[in-house]
Amino acid sequence: MSAVATEALASALAALMRRSLPGYDAVRSLTRLSGGASQQTWAFEAHGPAGVLPAILRRLPPESGQGSMAIGLETEAELIRRAGAAGVPVPRVLAVAEPADGLGRGFVMSRVEGETLGKRILREAAFDAVRPELPAQAGRIAAAIHAVSPEGVGLPRRTPAEDLEQLHQRYRAAGASLPVFELAFAWLRAHCPAPDRFTLVHGDYRHGNLMIGPDGIRAVLDWELAHVGDPIEDLGWICVAAWRFGAIDKPVGGWGSREALFEAYQARSGMPVDPQRALFWEVMGTLRWGVICLDLARSYPLFKATDPGRAVERAQIGRRVSETDIDLLRLLAPR
Repeated sequence: MSAVATEALASALAALMRRSLPGYDAVRSLTRLSGGASQQTWAFEAHGPAGVLPAILRRLPPESGQGSMAIGLETEAELIRRAGAAGVPVPRVLAVAEPADGLGRGFVMSRVEGETLGKRILREAAFDAVRPELPAQAGRIAAAIHAVSPEGVGLPRRTPAEDLEQLHQRYRAAGASLPVFELAFAWLRAHCPAPDRFTLVHGDYRHGNLMIGPDGIRAVLDWELAHVGDPIEDLGWICVAAWRFGAIDKPVGGWGSREALFEAYQARSGMPVDPQRALFWEVMGTLRWGVICLDLARSYPLFKATDPGRAVERAQIGRRVSETDIDLLRLLAPR
């Protein structure tokens, strides 16, 4: 984005802050953060008589239309507000853009300090003391998420069987026929649980979307894949081997055991966790990651000429399909 465009964005953002948050009337240090295709994330400071407030803007520019997100940013903002009211650690939503603001679709939230990169959280000394506590923290927070009411928000609702069918269609669209993936799909069909309990599901509950400090999990981020479904999906996804960054013997994010996650979840929610149901969602999550890798590998030629940097990133992730084979075979081995 050009300097002129950035200045115009800062001006529109300052107007939004003045309208929504009295005491702040200027925007400084506006910087676009890395990541995101159609969706943008900007860090800035709001200044005014009330002081200095570090904040984040998440938006889809006007020219982007709805974008590829599963839910709209206005819906995401509402979910974050509800989650915060229910005791889930989340950023505070400060303002939601309206069409007249000229910002596109988006919202502003407070900036939470901490680390999201899994490799750093697993290796840096600052996290040594809290790391063993993270599985239980994640379990308690997941239980709090699943207690948030999704009524009236307009979220998609899916059964385990519908999730499985959507994933299989995406796999077929990739044009692949991989023996281990075929085995995993057959296993999932044979072990697909009946619809049991429908709750709000975060949909991407894992490293990268958890802001963590030396005191533990400070915020749950990135709610754009939220939906109504089986709550155990979130517990399976956080155990996918891809999020362990080499700490393969510690299933929950490379931090610790499934048992610690499940026990804390049960204590907070009052709902028991069936290990077989959790295994179904861990296999599903592992296979989902493999299909994502397939998609990224398939997109490599599309970006090679126009955006070489993103093309290389897709190729690097795409080659991890073979890792998914190993992870699936480990999960499906007789116990």
